Amino acid sequence: MTPPASPDDAELARLVEALAQVLCGRGWTLATAESCTGGWIAKCCTDRAGSSAWFESGVVSYSNRAKRDLLGVDAGALEREGAVSRPVAMQMAEGVRRRSGSQVALAVTGIAGPEGGSPDKPVGTVWFGWVVGERPVESEVVVFAGGRDAVRRQTVAHALQGLLYRLVS
Repeated sequence: MTPPASPDDAELARLVEALAQVLCGRGWTLATAESCTGGWIAKCCTDRAGSSAWFESGVVSYSNRAKRDLLGVDAGALEREGAVSRPVAMQMAEGVRRRSGSQVALAVTGIAGPEGGSPDKPVGTVWFGWVVGERPVESEVVVFAGGRDAVRRQTVAHALQGLLYRLVS
């Protein structure tokens, strides 16, 4: 079976453009907390000229220590649930929002592969966390198909799409 096509750079740029329009229209800023994408979401956002008007900061928290120290993720949650889990994604999103002072934040933590999966969390498993304004943190898990690059690229697109959806709903 052929994995679904990953979004190309032009599609990612379109998502960023739409996000920029909404955030600028509200005078809000975005902060990101990324693990499995290694800063790819922040890179896509800052590829757009003028992004300093709406993009506040990005934290690449690849290790558990970075998640704890930089974002305030609870060590107990990391130990009990693992880095790729709902509570960790939610705490990452809330931690980066609070520490950055932004009104909007997103977080991703997952297993891009090719190793590292398990029966409970196969390669391609990614947890997302989104915070918009004063609303509670929302989360979602998706299992993406394809190799490491495809999983990461799909994660970037889904994170941006999920944030756009939450901003306009």
